[in-house]
Amino acid sequence: MYTQAMDTGPKEERQPLRSADDAALEQRFEDRIEGGDFIEAKDWMPEHYRRTLVRQISQHAHSEIVGMLPEGNWVTRAPTLKRKAILLAKVQDEAGHGLYLYAAAETLGTSRDQMVDALHSGRAKYSSIFNYPTLSWADIGVIGWLVDGAAIMNQVPLTRCSYAPYARAMVRICREESFHQRQGYDALLTMMEQGTEGQRAMVQDAVDRWWWPSLMMFGPPDEESPNTAQSMRWGIKRISNDDLRQKFVDAAVAQAQVLGVTLPDPLLRWNAERGHHDFGAIDWAEFWRVVGGHGPCNKERLAARVKAWDDGTWVREAALAHARKQATKERAA
Repeated sequence: MYTQAMDTGPKEERQPLRSADDAALEQRFEDRIEGGDFIEAKDWMPEHYRRTLVRQISQHAHSEIVGMLPEGNWVTRAPTLKRKAILLAKVQDEAGHGLYLYAAAETLGTSRDQMVDALHSGRAKYSSIFNYPTLSWADIGVIGWLVDGAAIMNQVPLTRCSYAPYARAMVRICREESFHQRQGYDALLTMMEQGTEGQRAMVQDAVDRWWWPSLMMFGPPDEESPNTAQSMRWGIKRISNDDLRQKFVDAAVAQAQVLGVTLPDPLLRWNAERGHHDFGAIDWAEFWRVVGGHGPCNKERLAARVKAWDDGTWVREAALAHARKQATKERAA
C-alpha cells in the first residue's frame, strides 16, 4: 500500500574503493539502467543498489502488514454486511501485498526473518500514516480515498522500477489498490449523499484529521530526502516526492468538491500561472516525530505486530515440522 519509508532511511555509508573489474561491472550496470533495461535477481548489481532496494521493498512490505491493523479493527463494526465483506477482502489484499513484497525482497539475498526482526526491533520503518487512530467508520472511507489514493500515486511509477521483481509485484498491487481507493470513496459518497447530518459531520471530521498525514505519505521535501536523487538516477523511483505530492493535491481537490467536503487548508487555491494548486506548509516536525516512534499509535501498532508474530510461533514450527516429515518420506521412497 505505502512507500513513504523509502525516503526516511539513513544516508548510505561511504562506499569502499573499487577494483578495476568492479568499476567495469558498475559501468555496464549504469549503461543498462540508462538504456531502460530491467535488472533481474541474478544479474550483477552494485551493493549500494541492492541495499537501497532491500530497505525500500522491506519497509513497503512492513507498511502493508501494519496497515491491516487500523482497518481490521473495524471489520466487526462495519455498518452493513456488504461493508464488512468489502473491508475484510481489503485487509486480505493488504496481507497478500505484504507477502508479494517480502518475496521480492528475498530475491535480493535477505531472509524474511531478518526483515521481520528489523521491524520488531524498531530498526526498520513503515509508513507514518498507520500511527494515527481510526476513530469512526468515516475514517475507514477516508483511508480508502486519501491514504490509498496517495499510495496509488506513489506506486504506479514503481511498476516501471528498474528492479524487475519489484516492478512485477507492483502491477498486481496497483490494480488492487485502485479498487481500495474506489471503495473508500464510494463509502464516503454514500454517507454524504444518503446519510444524516451527523454522518456528514463525521466524514468532514475524518477528512480534517487525515488530510495532512496523507500529504506526508510522499516523504520529506526533495531537498531533505537523502535517498531520492540516487534512487531516481537508478530508476528505482521515477517521480520525486514533491511532484507526486502536487499531483495528489490536484486530484484530491476535484474529488473533494464532488464529495462535498472541505479540505482543511485555508491556503489551498488554484494557481493559474503554475497550472497547479498552491497549498499550505506541512508540519514536518510532526512527520519526523511520528517516524521516530512518537506518534499517537506507534507503540500500539508495533506491539500488536510483535504479539501476532509470537502467537503464530507454533503455526510456523508445525509447518516446518510437516515440511521436514514430507521431505524424509520423499527421500525414503
